[in-house]
Amino acid sequence: MKKSLSIVIPNYNGKHLMEAYLPSVITAAKQADVPYEIIVIDDGSKDDSISFLKNTYPGIKLLINDQNRGFSYTCNQGIKAAVHELTFLLNSDVRLSADYFEKQWSYFQQEDTFGVMGCIMKADGSKIEDAARILFRKGCRLKANRFYYSKDPQDQQVFTAYLSGANALVDTRKLKALNGFDEIYSPFSSEDSDLSLRAWLLGWKCYYEHRSVCFHQVSGSTSTQLKSTFMKKIYFRNRFIFHSIHLEGFRALIWPTYLVLLEVLPKLILGKSWMYASYKEYLQHLPQIRASKKRLVALKEQYQSSLEVQDVINFINKSVAEKSVQYL
Repeated sequence: MKKSLSIVIPNYNGKHLMEAYLPSVITAAKQADVPYEIIVIDDGSKDDSISFLKNTYPGIKLLINDQNRGFSYTCNQGIKAAVHELTFLLNSDVRLSADYFEKQWSYFQQEDTFGVMGCIMKADGSKIEDAARILFRKGCRLKANRFYYSKDPQDQQVFTAYLSGANALVDTRKLKALNGFDEIYSPFSSEDSDLSLRAWLLGWKCYYEHRSVCFHQVSGSTSTQLKSTFMKKIYFRNRFIFHSIHLEGFRALIWPTYLVLLEVLPKLILGKSWMYASYKEYLQHLPQIRASKKRLVALKEQYQSSLEVQDVINFINKSVAEKSVQYL
């Protein structure tokens, strides 16, 4: 059974991307043949994004941040405004196939579905960029960088550790129950893995549908200097935050020591000075980390869930072991 659809697209200086890819989004939404809305949230763009949207797509619901606030906050404004049964979280640099939603409706016939993501291809279609992910441990670290898909194209029991924030179709009620993305991760990175893991810990499943295909154009606007310093600093800071929120038991106890001795010091010794900034900012976020952990505990109590991260790891890996899969 099909459901109504709110499409949420964050934008920052992406006029050229919306010119190229919004037509594919509208085509896919119309072909889905359901009530839908498109919500674009502008995050302080300096280009002509706002005037372009107002003039070219007056039917799109446009929200405008008062200043640049980052991915989590920006998406959350769209999530709050969403009025339909499903919310589709979509990056502005993604082109959808016309039948993108066709194979996804059936997942939401199951009460415990949180969401489903499709196959993300490179823009030229030459390579799969993102698929289902397996969750595993490496020391104290939680990793989800091993990709796979089922060799049976009709398999609708392909679980993923997390739904990519670039193309996640999610149950709106459940998404709002989680209060969307945790804004502790602003301006970007790790927010989608955190959102999906919180959903899993409440007993809500995340799926991957290989027959739903989209195409990702990686933005080339970020400077080399930004990539090598600021982005790395934020990436590692947020990975530290993610682990502090989600590690449990003995691993949570040894995490502060593990972090310093096995994560921070080795990189500093190798001359990666930006790691000090990552760690310093991580320490500054400790009060927010404690607040995030408390919210997660409260949600688990509210939904009467006793699931732990190891339960999620076991569930996904057991499912993978029982089927014939292709690893990327």
